[in-house]
Amino acid sequence: MNTYLFVYDLMQFCGHSWIFTNMIIRFMSFGKDSLADTFYSIGLVMRLCQLLSLLEILHILAGIDKSRLLPRFLQITERIIVLFVVINSQEEVQGKYVVCVLFFLWNLLDVIRYTYNMLARTGIYYLPLTWLHFTLCILLYPLSVLAKAFAICVSLPYFESFGTYSIRLPFPFAFSIYFPYVLKVYLLVLFIGMYFIIQNLFSERKAHLGTGNIKKKRS
Repeated sequence: MNTYLFVYDLMQFCGHSWIFTNMIIRFMSFGKDSLADTFYSIGLVMRLCQLLSLLEILHILAGIDKSRLLPRFLQITERIIVLFVVINSQEEVQGKYVVCVLFFLWNLLDVIRYTYNMLARTGIYYLPLTWLHFTLCILLYPLSVLAKAFAICVSLPYFESFGTYSIRLPFPFAFSIYFPYVLKVYLLVLFIGMYFIIQNLFSERKAHLGTGNIKKKRS
């Protein structure tokens, strides 16, 4: 199982590293012009990486990953919903700068996280990397939530005008689902979930960077 998890982390590391490097090179080469077509250049790999991350929920349920289920479930589903439901379904949103910001934050966090995970699978705990992993996520996760919320707000006019995912059932049901309302409710869920996830991030940081743990890992 440890070998399987190492291979999984390696695959995710390669995918997110490719995305992160591609974004930086494109920005250095084309400047602001590269921001508008970020989704078109790296969207496929991004979607594959996020779909692959669904396995992490199964890893926790199977007991081979000791992470807490609810925080990880919320983090993964947030990305899946924003990426596939909000961004992928509305071509007009794909060219917005917020998509580039969102992808940059996701991949920066994931490159560090999967690097840390790979080394941890082999019993290596590099203190600066451990500190960076458990500190940077606390600082950047709220920014990623704000970027997700902004992406949802930007998409609302398009969902309203195109009626994407809105459903009106025929008589005798006389029932309809107006999808922009669903997204507005999800915005509230997004910020409530952020509270629980940040609590978990602080708890993980304390568990891994406490004085006793640092001395143990050094020894």
